[in-house]
Amino acid sequence: MYIMATFDHSVYLELALSYLEQEDIPRENILAVPLDTRNEKMKLFDTLHKPDGISLFDMASALATAFAVIGASIGFHLVLGPIIWGISGAIGGFILGLSIKFLIQKLKQKQQIKMKNKSTELVLIIHCNKNQVEVIEKLLWEHLAYGVAVLNNNYQSI
Repeated sequence: MYIMATFDHSVYLELALSYLEQEDIPRENILAVPLDTRNEKMKLFDTLHKPDGISLFDMASALATAFAVIGASIGFHLVLGPIIWGISGAIGGFILGLSIKFLIQKLKQKQQIKMKNKSTELVLIIHCNKNQVEVIEKLLWEHLAYGVAVLNNNYQSI
């Protein structure tokens, strides 16, 4: 049987490993693989083949539409007329929305940089007998594993 679990690098992981050795699991049957963190910065503009789900123009276009409607409505009572005030409202709304979204993205990048300094996760893979599975699974949960999965030996990959 294979048991897989994810952990943070912490004292709880070290305690779990020492308890596993006390449960007669040899070191050769324990594999700990640290995961790497993302090294590249987030890009502000998407490409056609690599969108990241972040758009700077969604709020800008929504505010441009709203400000254009308001500007055109008010423009009937102003000197330059509804067309000029609608266009100027659209430009102002677009610039406002773009700057708000840009500031939000910069704050998110700073937060991700802070999170990047946090230690990475680790995947722990344990090969054990069927009768040890329940004890090991309980032990991993007690030592703050993020997730635990049990895989039979007769599992066939595709």
